[in-house]
Amino acid sequence: MADQVKIMILSGVREQGKDMFAVQVNDEIFVLDAGLKYPDSSLYGIDLVIPDLDFFEKYGDQVVGIFLTHGHADSIGALPYILRQYDIPVFGSRLTIELAKITVKRENKRIKNSLFHVIDAETEIEFKNANISFFHTTHSIPDSLGIDVHTPAGEVVYTGDFKFDPSAAPKYRTDLDRLAEISQKKVLALLSDSSNAEASLPNVSEQEIGEYVTNVFRNATGRVIVAAKASNLIRIQEVLNAAHETGRKVLLTGRDVAKIVRTAMDLGYLYVPKNLLMRVKDLSTTPDNKVVILETGQMGEPLNSLQKMAKKRHSMITIHENDLVFIATTPSHSVETVVAQTSDLVYRAGGTVIELGRAKHTSGHATGRDLQMLIDILKPQFVIPVIGEYRLLEVHRDLAIRAGIKKENVLITRNGDCLDYDFKQKKFNLTDPVPGEDIMIDGSGIGDVGNIVLRDREILSDDGIFIAVVTIDRRKKKIIAQPQVTSRGFVYIKANHQLMNDCIELIKKTINNNFEHKKFDWTEIKQDVRNDLEKFLYKKTNRRPVVLPVVMEVNQNRHRAMQKRSGKNATTGKNNEHHSVDVKKSGKKIVKKD
Repeated sequence: MADQVKIMILSGVREQGKDMFAVQVNDEIFVLDAGLKYPDSSLYGIDLVIPDLDFFEKYGDQVVGIFLTHGHADSIGALPYILRQYDIPVFGSRLTIELAKITVKRENKRIKNSLFHVIDAETEIEFKNANISFFHTTHSIPDSLGIDVHTPAGEVVYTGDFKFDPSAAPKYRTDLDRLAEISQKKVLALLSDSSNAEASLPNVSEQEIGEYVTNVFRNATGRVIVAAKASNLIRIQEVLNAAHETGRKVLLTGRDVAKIVRTAMDLGYLYVPKNLLMRVKDLSTTPDNKVVILETGQMGEPLNSLQKMAKKRHSMITIHENDLVFIATTPSHSVETVVAQTSDLVYRAGGTVIELGRAKHTSGHATGRDLQMLIDILKPQFVIPVIGEYRLLEVHRDLAIRAGIKKENVLITRNGDCLDYDFKQKKFNLTDPVPGEDIMIDGSGIGDVGNIVLRDREILSDDGIFIAVVTIDRRKKKIIAQPQVTSRGFVYIKANHQLMNDCIELIKKTINNNFEHKKFDWTEIKQDVRNDLEKFLYKKTNRRPVVLPVVMEVNQNRHRAMQKRSGKNATTGKNNEHHSVDVKKSGKKIVKKD
């Protein structure tokens, strides 16, 4: 049987986050990363978004492992939901595996430690059809690795999140010698990080960032409140170093930072000088100019916590006069508005704000020049831009073409694409797609919220809901009780009595018309009420609330006939000689004793 090599784009293109790709060699599938993304403002009420788990339902018996590049949520965040249903081995560096276990334990208290396997940059794993090896990369978290899949058609290299920084500490440095070694084996395809492809200026070295943070702390006259992502360990180390050099104590807030810092300390990836950390109760006795508060917020997002501090709603910290808020993370485009709103609130509370991203050009992702440098080192036959929104993939394509890659060999893909390598024609062809939809997590529900529910939530957020309740007797073809109407988020009822009364009359008219001209049908009568109300309300208000008609039935004669035939109460079994049923105008069934 001829060899088969496929590259599957499961998630992580034309979007930011939720990275998951796969390489299939004959009957074995190697999954690269399993991340999530946090929802934007258009996903009302959604907590997280993960890749399509139908892939594992369809191909799970062929998946030999999930291989992780680093310990950020965009690489490991989907693991709890995958491992809940499927026993798939997980491979990653020591720190990555420990962070993956923390992530999985949040959702699954009983995890199978036997599924987790620690590897390093020197590891090569032999499978039946392919070998997997790794190489060090530079990112904002130590122990980051790139992945090399050795296939019969050549090497398939996946970078994960990376950048080049020659001045980086040894635990963060990209292994250029290893990349040169891989290039000697004929690189078939390069799946490379596009997140920062638009950047034309080089990233400032982390050594320079560390010096800048120290100067910020030294010049601050009051408390310094640092907002950083819990998993950005390189930035957390710089904050700890700056606090130590300027004689300040550090208070860690947020569950994420406590767990991650403790894990990184235990593994030797984070150095915390002795007596540097403080407790909440020590705040009142420590001078403001000797305090650093490191805030990461829930799930590593510090901005919401900063807003609570500024509004005096935070459980421990309140921003006051002379506080300096140092936003030590570079926000994505989608949260720039939130950063501006947060800064405004801080200033209103009496504090000031410094944003690292405005003062220094820094990112954990490769610039355009870095991407071209990687292409120059590996000399791949095909380049597949991944990890980034569509415009970034296009920028990456232009960079690759200028670096010498043929235009037709730079492949812009979408989630769900499956690229099958043709050994004769030496090119990739699109074949039947693989599952590539979004799975939305809302509370404990996984995938039970889809586009229809989101559309309803959007409408509810725009124009509210209008509820109409009416009770009918379909045998007599009459309305038994006065229709009841109410609304939420649509209009203020007390100020719109006439509108509500008009709606009641419209409901009566609609139902009577239905009785006169149509054969009775529950669905049709509710649809008539809904349609007429929607048109009427839009005409009167230019708003389109969600109209929810509730039609109930009371059949008085049939109920009495059943009682006479049985002579007993259907519920209790007792004689009904001294009971009768009366239906009042409210439509409720009232049992009266004689």
